[in-house]
Amino acid sequence: MSEKAKSSCCKNKEHKQTHIAIIGSGSGAFSAAIKAAENGARVTLIEGSDVIGGCCVNVGCVPSKILIRAAQLAEQQRNNPFIGLKNHTPQLNRALLAQQQSSRVDELRQAKYQSILDKNTALTLIKGYARFKDTSTLIISNSQGVESEFSADKILIATGSTATIPNIEGLSKTPYWSSTEALFSETMPKHLVVIGSSVIALEIAQAYRRLGAKVTIIARHTLLYKEEPLLGEALTKTFIEEGIKVLINSQAEQVSHDGEQFTLTLHNGKKINADKLLISTGRHSNTEQLNLAAVNVVTQKNGSIVVNDKMETSVTNIYAVGDCTNLPQYVYVAAAAGSRAGINMTDGEASLDLTTMPAVIFTDPQVATVGLTELDAEKQGITTVSRVLTMDNVPRALANFATDGFIKLVAEQHSGRLIGAQILAHEGGELIQSAALAIHNNMSVEDIAGQLFPYLTMVEGLKLCAQTFNKDVSELSCCAG
Repeated sequence: MSEKAKSSCCKNKEHKQTHIAIIGSGSGAFSAAIKAAENGARVTLIEGSDVIGGCCVNVGCVPSKILIRAAQLAEQQRNNPFIGLKNHTPQLNRALLAQQQSSRVDELRQAKYQSILDKNTALTLIKGYARFKDTSTLIISNSQGVESEFSADKILIATGSTATIPNIEGLSKTPYWSSTEALFSETMPKHLVVIGSSVIALEIAQAYRRLGAKVTIIARHTLLYKEEPLLGEALTKTFIEEGIKVLINSQAEQVSHDGEQFTLTLHNGKKINADKLLISTGRHSNTEQLNLAAVNVVTQKNGSIVVNDKMETSVTNIYAVGDCTNLPQYVYVAAAAGSRAGINMTDGEASLDLTTMPAVIFTDPQVATVGLTELDAEKQGITTVSRVLTMDNVPRALANFATDGFIKLVAEQHSGRLIGAQILAHEGGELIQSAALAIHNNMSVEDIAGQLFPYLTMVEGLKLCAQTFNKDVSELSCCAG
């Protein structure tokens, strides 16, 4: 073979570097970008907002947990369970708390996002809003309105979600809060009304009550109505004991603002006045501006992009991850989906299994769930047996003088295999991963009951609850036996 022929042959064998465009710069986007770059791809991230990092680090998980922790410490100063410690009113400076939140957010955004861009030469960032022209071409509009076309071999959509605002008469003309304003406000309201009954609404409502505000929750159904009913019932009781007014099966039909006060008219004609109003009624996918119809990407009625377990959309070279999809809206789900997408966009084979996805709501007590409820199992034709252990049966909870809540375990009846866990407990989020691992490994409640759990830990409650399937734990000595 001639040298010219050899050269031509080698060129044909050369692997063309895959170019991936990612619309968005949150956790799912970066997880995909890092994995794709590791597998040899060149990646361009496209971000329309002023900051990178997406919802979690900027306006979600990180600042909310800082606020919740500060509020918890304030409550412990005001009301602690130990008779030898004198309660006192905490000295609160909301402006300083907000500044500290912002500072930590800035630090984490720099460390976990910007520094990765700076160090990884395979990653490039373009500022601008993207929409589809065809399946491999995007039109990008920058802040000056200048448009340019951009082509890539594979495209990943990771545009996140936005707060959904209900259609309440007069609401749009008022200065209501979304969760972002509530998290970063430098002033404290005297009375905060929260419209909403799920995760964000309940976390912020309790935090503001503990920081000293009067709080009223208006729930269209019951609190956490999509979860195991015992969770919402018990959490409602806790909230009422803390002084939060909970109006279930209620809704505001009209809202007005006179420059200082909100006035809400409820469905029953009653009126509520407050100086701040938080709207937290869910989030919807950021897909309206993408021109998905031009490329026939299938979405649900609410705009969420339909993906399979490989993060593939209905279009061969277009993928999607995170809150803009039909996946559960959790940052760790977005990140896990992103890494799978990164593998699959570089000719790998990876799928995402959500059957043992744990979830935590950071109220106090915390709500933690994994697997199936009894109702979920019934819909799947599974016959179940379950047990509920109240936290006053858990030695660590007794030692902490914090016995609110319960642990519920759901098992398949014929095998005893654990298939679900629902927990309401102080630090309940620290328990749920053990239940998730047990479900993932097909452990039975008998298996769990026979495991060694360290004494005077909250997670020992899982063992105790597992033991209740076959015995009365009130008759056991310490350490659960």
